[in-house]
Amino acid sequence: MSKELMIERIEKAQKEIEAKRETVQQGKFRQDYHFMAETGWINDPNGLIYFKGKYHFFYQYNPYSGFWDCMHWGHAVSEDMIHWEYLPLALAPSEVYDDHLKGGCFSGSAIEHDGKLFLIYTGTCNNGNGFEQAQCIAYSEDGIHFEKYEGNPVITAPEGVPTDLFRDPKIWKHDDTYYVVCGASKNGFAQARLYKSTDMFHWEFVNVLAESRGEWGYMWECPDFYPVGDKYVLMFSPMGGKERTSVYLVGDFDYDTGKFFYTISGEIDWGFDYYAPQSFLAPDGRRILVGWANAWDWMPFWKDWGPTYQEGWCGFFNIPREAVLAEDNTLKFIPVKELQDLRKNKQEEADILIKEDEKKELRSGCVYETEMRINLKKSTADKIKLNLRMSQGKKTEILFDLKRAEAYFDRNNSDGWSKGVASCPLNFVLIFSLLH
Repeated sequence: MSKELMIERIEKAQKEIEAKRETVQQGKFRQDYHFMAETGWINDPNGLIYFKGKYHFFYQYNPYSGFWDCMHWGHAVSEDMIHWEYLPLALAPSEVYDDHLKGGCFSGSAIEHDGKLFLIYTGTCNNGNGFEQAQCIAYSEDGIHFEKYEGNPVITAPEGVPTDLFRDPKIWKHDDTYYVVCGASKNGFAQARLYKSTDMFHWEFVNVLAESRGEWGYMWECPDFYPVGDKYVLMFSPMGGKERTSVYLVGDFDYDTGKFFYTISGEIDWGFDYYAPQSFLAPDGRRILVGWANAWDWMPFWKDWGPTYQEGWCGFFNIPREAVLAEDNTLKFIPVKELQDLRKNKQEEADILIKEDEKKELRSGCVYETEMRINLKKSTADKIKLNLRMSQGKKTEILFDLKRAEAYFDRNNSDGWSKGVASCPLNFVLIFSLLH
């Protein structure tokens, strides 16, 4: 164990954050109300939990620059999911199972146990046998300062599962037993593997909760499993799923067999700007989820680092959403009600009629919310176009093709760097909020 080493590396990272904070936060691409790290790179939301009167956000974090590298866990708390206080880093690489330049403390989740805040995360290392991923435990009395369990790792990749494709544990409790679902790959097909424990430290395999038959990629990253109403939901980000990057399945679950039988599938969002969502329970019983907002075009595997890298940061979280079970057992994802507290200077227009080739300016400004309802029964239009973020010759186009029942998002002229047109079924955006 290298408890002192983790403390040393957290202190080193905090000094780096403090040194760069003022400069980075002056960047013109910084967000106004989406959650983001103070500096550096951020990706998957981790360890989302309401603990001792506050919402806790942990997140995959490189505090040293605006690109992905050896992963730490950042940490912030809030009383309303809107205003955030940054705390010292929760985890830093320090052990043989999580200390590597291209590894570190990968994604995981959090739970309260015996009055303590427990984290379960994927330790990633390379000690000469290729990348190895295993599930590890850390815990804290105060929810701020964490200590890694001396018996780590607690769950290792089974035979047949590649050691570099076994990660992202999501934990929950049912009756007196703790359960974890992990993403994995076997024989080229994705799996969600289920484990259980009575003490948080000793785990046994239960079953393959669910697996791909080829339709949902070869690896399920960041699986999440939770009840909504009288159903259960398995959510994941499939590698190899093309534009389907945040998928949910709805069905029934048997704790005795550890098997999940689903009848409904859908997408939480569409495209590469919503990835690795994680859910948690709010004190009032709402199931809330948060996803990583970062176009994969901005990943080094595809292009250069993008403009925010030049400002010393990259990535942020999408706004929190509540998962609600609809009558047909599909899911609706509604922006949390707390966001309404940000609204002011309300402007409202009704009964707007726009003729062919006419234009209507809705609102000017940098930060605002537009809630719009379009009566398609009274419209003869084949297409409706919205132009957003128009200034200095730049614009982002959203086209609703009513005949094709599709929506198109064109960012070719958005900022001088982003390229491409994304599309999705129109049912995703018939009733929508635009947050600018």
